[in-house]
Amino acid sequence: MKKLLLTVLAASCMLAAQAKKSMTPLKFDADKGVKATLTMPDGKAVNYTAYTRLFFVTNVEDSAYQYMNIFVPDGATQQTPMFLRTYVGGYMASEAGNPQVGDATGRALEEGYVLVIPGSRGRMSVVKKGKADVYTGRAPKALLDLKAAIRYLRLFDKVIPGDAEKIITDGTSAGGAMSALMGATGNNPAYDQYLKAMGAADERDDVFASVCYCPITDLDHADMAYEWLYGNTDSRKSLSASKQQLTKELAAQFPDYINSLGLKKTDGTSLTGSNYLDYIKQIIIKSAQEAKDAGADIPDSIGFSFNDEAGFQAPINGGVGMKPFGGMPGGMPKGKRPEGMPMGMPGGMRMGGKRTGEYITDLDMAKYLNYVVSTQPLKGVPAFDSYQVDGAEASGENGEFGNDKGSDANFTQWSAAKAGSTLTDELKENVRLMNPMNFIGESQTSVAPHWYIRHGARDRDTAFPIAINLATKLQNNGKDVDFKLPWNRPHSGDYALNELFEWVKTIVK
Repeated sequence: MKKLLLTVLAASCMLAAQAKKSMTPLKFDADKGVKATLTMPDGKAVNYTAYTRLFFVTNVEDSAYQYMNIFVPDGATQQTPMFLRTYVGGYMASEAGNPQVGDATGRALEEGYVLVIPGSRGRMSVVKKGKADVYTGRAPKALLDLKAAIRYLRLFDKVIPGDAEKIITDGTSAGGAMSALMGATGNNPAYDQYLKAMGAADERDDVFASVCYCPITDLDHADMAYEWLYGNTDSRKSLSASKQQLTKELAAQFPDYINSLGLKKTDGTSLTGSNYLDYIKQIIIKSAQEAKDAGADIPDSIGFSFNDEAGFQAPINGGVGMKPFGGMPGGMPKGKRPEGMPMGMPGGMRMGGKRTGEYITDLDMAKYLNYVVSTQPLKGVPAFDSYQVDGAEASGENGEFGNDKGSDANFTQWSAAKAGSTLTDELKENVRLMNPMNFIGESQTSVAPHWYIRHGARDRDTAFPIAINLATKLQNNGKDVDFKLPWNRPHSGDYALNELFEWVKTIVK
């Protein structure tokens, strides 16, 4: 009897301790907002009410990050869309910050949207437990925090100004990946057990739209895409023989991966390993043409070909239209012109530099990729899962998939084999949970209906196919996708805000 009593007491103490740990209730007090003003670059004052340090889980493991700030502009109602900006970068921890005049947060407030900036743990966030350092933010913890924030917004949707059914997420780089994951994994039950253990609200976590700038995602296939795209550049050819061999092995895997996805181009034809490079070329030509039409100076030295002249010259003074003179490369011979054509004629022959709006006819991808590499050196081989492969150091992504003791870990079968290790089932599941490509089209997932995806046309932080595949798979699954490789744009985000917020206006009407 005494033993039974002790057992009951011990169990009661354990439950009491657990209850104490969980006794940080989710709450929102509408009376605790603080009035503030944000002055925009043009001098316009944007007045808003700030609600800060709103913890979105009951079991707070890291109080430095597991809360959000909400900023409500004057005039917002329960029907106002909500703009959720994550500042995750490099898969590092991100604090819940304040609106900034120089990025989408300030612009969102100015446009009248309710702004949400959640914090989240990251691969290097640490708390002390006893004498030990515990790494709190290894995959998939950052995503779980962001999902918990979305659930919090739904829990208090009736008292927080703004419409939790119109949440638009935004992020750049690893934050772009997080935005993609928030958009692609809504309500999938694979995350439920983790969210329940954290004390997240028992609510939905799907979103209305996702804005993804240069998303560093699809990490388990990013190395093969990188070497397939850049493996034949002069930069890669100058590497050691062992590195060149790694490049060849990785590049050889990419066509089979593309073929396995079953993607379709916009014209309905299959996107395969054999036509993929031409598909990229057409997207880049379109990007460059738009820029040239707007006045950009694009040299042919980086691989572009331009039309020499018009295919047909208009009649002059009522005469007969003439074919282009001689069809000679470079246009009209010096000192010669068709009889009757005045010198300096508007829209006339190209006599030197290429005209604004001139038509791009082709692109030498080998030259172009060497140009991209010339603007910023490539990453190592492998670019992402590098840990202990041919003596390489760990990447940030190796840290992302490490354990709570701070270890690094391989996350692809190929690199693990090269490093003499294996992937545990837990690690494989974490990798799966961090790849939006695994959830688009899955029956148990509520994927965001609207997407805005940008990856710069000279951004080499991950290969073009990563963003292209994401956009294409979404399009193939019937989602509204606005996708571009913006001309000459490096690895960056929250640019072309006029264009972004015009798009936002169209989807929230």
